[in-house]
Amino acid sequence: MWRVYGRWYGLPVVLVDAAKGFVPALVATQVHSHLAGVLAGGAAMLGHWRPLFLGLRRGGKIVATTGGAFLGVAPVVGGIGAGVWILTFALFRYASLASIVAGLSLPALAAVLGYPWPVIAFAGAAAAAILVLHRANIRRLATGTESRFELRRRAKSPAGPSSTPAA
Repeated sequence: MWRVYGRWYGLPVVLVDAAKGFVPALVATQVHSHLAGVLAGGAAMLGHWRPLFLGLRRGGKIVATTGGAFLGVAPVVGGIGAGVWILTFALFRYASLASIVAGLSLPALAAVLGYPWPVIAFAGAAAAAILVLHRANIRRLATGTESRFELRRRAKSPAGPSSTPAA
């Protein structure tokens, strides 16, 4: 959305996608347990990938929803994961690469930070899902054809000498 329509549409979409993972995961974790939070976050991710209102056809690649779910279930893991995404994106300007690296960081972060087994298992499943959903991006990254994200729109270049008025 951000790439096609710009930040004014892209930012709200990212925030809503993250919120739909965050809210159910946080509520379930606070009300019941980490396992309940993981199940709620996982359900939000599954619903983002195959939305009911689209007849279970193609949805999104679950990255923002996963980030929101982790902020609700394991805030430190979610926060560091977001930092990994931002750093990778800032260095390479590939949103897909940043998503893959951040996703792969989740299981190690959850384990090192001592979260319970449901969170670690959820992190592993989320990392695997992100890898699977980014297969085409991985192929394009490997062949050098993945498009880089432009932070600023390029100014239109002049058409050349024929576009300048004659003196």
